[in-house]
Amino acid sequence: MRARLIYATLLVLALPYLLLHLAVRGWRQRAYWRNLGERFGRYRQHATKPIIWLHAVSVGETRAAIPLIHALQARYPDYQILLTHSTPTGRDTSLQLFGASVWRVYLPYDYNFAVKRFVRHFKPVLGMLMETEIWPNLILTCHRERVPLMLVNARMSVRSAHRYRWLAGLIRQSLSSLYAIAAQTDADAERLRQLGGERISIMGNLKFDSTPPLAQLQLGEQWCAAFGSRPVWLAASTRAGEETLVLNAWRQMQPGKALLIIVPRHPQRFDEVAKLLELAAISYQRRSSGAAVASETQVWLGDSMGELFAYYSAAHVALIGGSLLPFGGQNLIEAAAVGCPVILGPYMWNFTEVSRTAIASGAAIQLAAAEELAGAVSGLFDDPVRREAMSAAASEFSRAHRGATDRVLTLIEPLI
Repeated sequence: MRARLIYATLLVLALPYLLLHLAVRGWRQRAYWRNLGERFGRYRQHATKPIIWLHAVSVGETRAAIPLIHALQARYPDYQILLTHSTPTGRDTSLQLFGASVWRVYLPYDYNFAVKRFVRHFKPVLGMLMETEIWPNLILTCHRERVPLMLVNARMSVRSAHRYRWLAGLIRQSLSSLYAIAAQTDADAERLRQLGGERISIMGNLKFDSTPPLAQLQLGEQWCAAFGSRPVWLAASTRAGEETLVLNAWRQMQPGKALLIIVPRHPQRFDEVAKLLELAAISYQRRSSGAAVASETQVWLGDSMGELFAYYSAAHVALIGGSLLPFGGQNLIEAAAVGCPVILGPYMWNFTEVSRTAIASGAAIQLAAAEELAGAVSGLFDDPVRREAMSAAASEFSRAHRGATDRVLTLIEPLI
């Protein structure tokens, strides 16, 4: 009871910040100002079919959900799939991936009145929260309204587990109220169990079940043909401050005719990275220009959405962003799916288990510090035999870990 009171107080205190956050983010990215009513449980859609609801916060979770959503649509064609998001980029990604075949709205903030409106408006037959989404009021409302709610593709890092212990009683009550928890790994399952989770199974990671779209593989092949014999290094999903480290390594390498591709994690940073390249007096082009990459271009700025598979398939080596600085890293599974050798920075705590397994399989190498980056990339550029071995290991690593989608379908089958 005390933890719930603290949580309710924090929500009240957070309201001015949330409104300010929307105002500031909306100034930079106008999509934040659209559909504001949904943030507080106001919706226009009215269902004529039973609803299966899945919450995917942003781009990464939405892409991870691709195989599951396709499987649900194939198995339950008489049901409406509802996707909820927390960010405009997640929402835009689901529109790009699924079009009108799914509904998409924002999940309301975790205020009692807002989540009650959401649950009572859509009346889902079941709900699935992706990865690490523990919202106490939402979970309690679903429990009271008899909506089975699961945590799927669930992961729980050491850091996240430590933060959740500040509200241990409330988190324990929330996790124990879930119909089921399908964790990615044994380590995730154990941390969730220590926090109070029950009915936990191991499902693996949905991202391993994602099949690279043929159109993107073909696009990657077109780029490779256009690049010719140039070695290509991809810095994928980079975060603020990492591009500077990447460019420092690039200069140390004296790369000659090699091409560096930088794909920032967040689209609102595309212009920021372009200015960084201009200030550094580096010859660069933007993907959004549509122009072929010139032979004198040193850096190609990947300012496009939804083409990460193509970038990975065109690269000889890929650095996984978010790992050079303490952001916790991004997922390497998409790179492995197309057989791209991977370099990880020292900070991969968000993906500890998948990183450990990829390194052990020979699909990835990890740096002890960002200063090692130039040497690691140069070493792989100069050793095609090792690159080929890492590529083969990455493809095998990807194949060996498939099957999570079928495990989730088995879990939800008794409910539909």
